[in-house]
Amino acid sequence: MDLKNYIRSIPDYPKKGILYRDITTLIKDEKAFTEVIDQIVNKSKKFNFDKIAAIESRGFVFASAVSYILKKPFILLRKKNKLPSNVHSIDFELEYGNATIEVHKDSFSKNDSVLIIDDLIATGGTADAAARLIEMSNAKVAAFIFVINLFDLGGSDNLKKKKYKVENLIEFPGH
Repeated sequence: MDLKNYIRSIPDYPKKGILYRDITTLIKDEKAFTEVIDQIVNKSKKFNFDKIAAIESRGFVFASAVSYILKKPFILLRKKNKLPSNVHSIDFELEYGNATIEVHKDSFSKNDSVLIIDDLIATGGTADAAARLIEMSNAKVAAFIFVINLFDLGGSDNLKKKKYKVENLIEFPGH
């Protein structure tokens, strides 16, 4: 199955000059969605990890299904002020401005190994912030798995330069 055929490309969204890669067309197709989850599960078997974390919000779609199949705890990495208890926070820069992600302080035990799943990597700012957030929590990043890599925006390469393991299912050029 060519998963690229299930990704809708929307020009000039969310701003002029951006070609947005929309996963809603993939997740509404049960065969394509099942294929993605199966591929993530298969790729995850390369890594030793205790927990799965996902970046808000589209990462939740994929990571929750993988967590269920692998019977691993699922940890939410959320936008600022979305978690009700004590949190660790990381501020970071995006292509479109600044953002903050948070995790509950009690989400990880010391030396937990964490698989991070997200729908897409572009420049890698959010993924790098997620890794720093996990490390701030005294856990370690086992690997990243992305559905889509926008290969020419360099995010995947930047994570690899920092010695993180990175996998993806499909690739598109960025802008």
